[in-house]
Amino acid sequence: MHDTQQKVLGLVAEFENPAALLHAAETMRDAGYKKFECHAPFPIHGMFDAMGQRRSPLGLIIALVAFAGTCGGLLLQWWTNAVDYPLVISGKPLISYQAYAPVGFGIAILLSAGATVFFLAVLNKMPSFFHPVFYSDRIAKVTDDGFFVSVESRDQKFDATGTTELLESAGGHNVELLQPPATSSK
Repeated sequence: MHDTQQKVLGLVAEFENPAALLHAAETMRDAGYKKFECHAPFPIHGMFDAMGQRRSPLGLIIALVAFAGTCGGLLLQWWTNAVDYPLVISGKPLISYQAYAPVGFGIAILLSAGATVFFLAVLNKMPSFFHPVFYSDRIAKVTDDGFFVSVESRDQKFDATGTTELLESAGGHNVELLQPPATSSK
């Protein structure tokens, strides 16, 4: 038997300009949608607030990694110079924190750079090999001059008819249903 209805993965709607996209994001947020994305060819100031997204924890994570790297570098130098292999040369002190600063700073920078790459991938759920907007024909405009909102069907508030009406009332046009291509069975 052939299934007459295909699975709906979401909706995508096109908007005229950045201001209309910002307004649409606020409308979606106020309606209670959580699994929606705004697509634009450039960053739009205020978009994160309009979408209701919280501040990224990346800055705090990197600060903690840098602090831990600095402490680890200083501890390593103190251990090797003052405890493990103490050498008194020309009456210089065993613990010379001024000389430790460049190594501590270098380790902090090295660990911060690696942690940034790692945690960016983790927080952005990468690699992601599939997104429902890949089924849209019009979404390619987003790299040039298009402004789009996509809503996934996994959202608790998603209803194909109701969500389409909401997107159109927010100023969206060319609302497209995202469905996988039909497979022919023999």
